[in-house]
Amino acid sequence: MKDKIEIDINVTLPDLGKVKKKVKKVVRDMQYDVAAIRDRDPAATSDLEVMLLYSGFHAVAMHRAAHALYKKGHKLSARAISQGAKLLTGIEIHPGAKIGKGLVIDHGSGVVIGETAEIGDNCTLYQGVTLGGTGKDTGKRHPTLGDNVMVGSGAKVLGPFKVGSGAKIASNAVVLEEVPDNATAVGVPARVVRINGERVADQLDHVHLPDPVAQEICRVERRIYALEKKLAEKEKETGNVSPENESEV
Repeated sequence: MKDKIEIDINVTLPDLGKVKKKVKKVVRDMQYDVAAIRDRDPAATSDLEVMLLYSGFHAVAMHRAAHALYKKGHKLSARAISQGAKLLTGIEIHPGAKIGKGLVIDHGSGVVIGETAEIGDNCTLYQGVTLGGTGKDTGKRHPTLGDNVMVGSGAKVLGPFKVGSGAKIASNAVVLEEVPDNATAVGVPARVVRINGERVADQLDHVHLPDPVAQEICRVERRIYALEKKLAEKEKETGNVSPENESEV
């Protein structure tokens, strides 16, 4: 009689209810992202076109998968997905970055989003945008964007500060400090020129700047005039008037 061998195999099956909820959430998020692109890009003619052909959509979708792995501690797998997305789309998003719903990356080539960057809901980034740090500091070192922020092509937002909700960053601006809600920032380094649609008064008039050379010439001319006047008075007192000053005597 053969011995009976009993093997106890414990297999933990996933909670199908939780899996179903997660799948539904992923589908809802993707639908929201597609709708956001359709709403903000007049060139998008159908949902299918967005899902199949839009690199910005692909980059965000792959980031959401990478970020889920990153939060669970699977950092190598997360980085592998993010690097694959970079090769596919030309958009580099660190899996640690936190991105809200409805992010539209229009065109997208050259976009870089750092590890500790945070992006609110319904933001728009154009090609060449960098959300980066300014050094090798650890911890929070990348910017936080509020909701409904627009960052123009080529703009660089560098540092661990906040760009307020509704703010607009002009193309090629370099933002190095906090931007208020509903403000518009332009230039290198960027400065706020509008808040809530109202123009911000410049502390310095960039059109009517004083000319330092002209100011110095005027100062020298005044000094020469004063010295010539003193010399003429002295010569008059001594009776020894130089030919240059005879007309003034």
